[in-house]
Amino acid sequence: MGITTLLVGAGFVIHLAVAARAITRPNRTPASRVAWVAVIMALPAIGVIGYLFLGETSIGHDRVRRLRQALDSMPPPSQAEPAAVAAVPAWAASSFGVAGSINGFHPVTGNRMTVLGDPDLPATEPMTDSNIAIDTLIADIGRAQHTVHLGFYIWLDDHNGGRVTDAVCEAARRGVTCRVMVDALGSRAFVKSPRWTQLRDAGVKTVATLNDIPRLGIFPIGRPDLRNHRKIAVIDNTIGYCGSQNCADPEFRVEAKYAPWIDILLRLEGPVVRQEQYIFLATWIAESGEDVGALVTEEPAPTRHVSGGTALMSGTGPTDPGNPMSDLFVTTIYAAQRDLTITTPYFVPDEALLRAVCAAPLRGVRTRIVFPARNNSTLVGATCRSTYGALLAAGVEVYEYPLGLLHTKSITADGELALVGSANMDRRSLQLNFENNLLLADPAVTAAVLRRQESYLSVSKRVPSDEAARWPWHRRLIDNAIGMLSPLL
Repeated sequence: MGITTLLVGAGFVIHLAVAARAITRPNRTPASRVAWVAVIMALPAIGVIGYLFLGETSIGHDRVRRLRQALDSMPPPSQAEPAAVAAVPAWAASSFGVAGSINGFHPVTGNRMTVLGDPDLPATEPMTDSNIAIDTLIADIGRAQHTVHLGFYIWLDDHNGGRVTDAVCEAARRGVTCRVMVDALGSRAFVKSPRWTQLRDAGVKTVATLNDIPRLGIFPIGRPDLRNHRKIAVIDNTIGYCGSQNCADPEFRVEAKYAPWIDILLRLEGPVVRQEQYIFLATWIAESGEDVGALVTEEPAPTRHVSGGTALMSGTGPTDPGNPMSDLFVTTIYAAQRDLTITTPYFVPDEALLRAVCAAPLRGVRTRIVFPARNNSTLVGATCRSTYGALLAAGVEVYEYPLGLLHTKSITADGELALVGSANMDRRSLQLNFENNLLLADPAVTAAVLRRQESYLSVSKRVPSDEAARWPWHRRLIDNAIGMLSPLL
């Protein structure tokens, strides 16, 4: 038997083995299985190499073990509260059930939640909201007495990023324990900048997460692009922040041609902050090895505000079984009975999520969804457009926001229920990234989120119902071909 025959035989075995792995890997959707097998069989060499780099979502056995140990070592942040359960509208109970199942949390009441920004801001001046949010965060850091915990996917060495850095350093110098956690890829320039050294020199504890993706020699394997996409701030275990905003200027100089970045950030007080602290510390412990799980329940006890709303925080990631982020989106969308408004910059839905959005108007729910008119990802933009035909045919009102990259990830339903956070409606957020989202039942806060959504709608262009049908065939061909690859993204 010649060497050529042996090599061909070995290649054939490897080819079949990789295809078999694509079929049998757990927690993969049928569409993803079909797409990977098709690519592997049609393009053997490219398919096998592509699967090696992008087909698995492993973040390493050691990291998974550390995460589990961290979770096991931490006390639960909340107990079941009959009052909180009673405060949830019956039609929204399923959403809170799904959200609670992700981390084992319970809905908690007595939370004061504020949408940061200027409610009277003209829709044509969107950047002020982001700057006000940073101003508020800096003020809270300036008043911190015990701990400051910050976690951002992207932290830039720009005006706002520098101001937050200075505030954290000042807090550390006056004796506040400060922990800063950034994503090693999203904040790679910041980690290499003098600002990172400034934090450490001031006594701030720092971690760049996911900087040791599993490798085969020098080559990363098992999706080198798995990221910690969360946006978290917890101060003194009593004040929290949740939303879509990174620690950066809205001008976002690293991708300035798509700027400004249009975001939403909520300031939180009350028991739900302990749940956000739990999510932050679980990752911190796993990444740093510092045993600080007891901080979740440290004194003082959270203040319960008499007129506060009911909320539940959830943290998802590639280590979760199933597809909990998609389940939460889908359940929240199906909960809507009258009105549903969605904003997301990246729309690469799985089948369940797309069908949920399309089914809403068929159930009699007025459904509006807002995308950025220009997307900073060509592939994501094309995949999003490939869904327009189905959305418009179902009666969904599709809008395109023209004044920058609409980065806000939000859902409001029937004026009482809202979901905001870091997760996009794309494959990355649904299955690959670590994300954190806040589900809340509070008419006043939901109204504030809806006002922000309405400000986007007021300057957006509605896509005509026959728009997709009028596109030239080559545009439909390109968008739909890219859309077919969405299970691989």
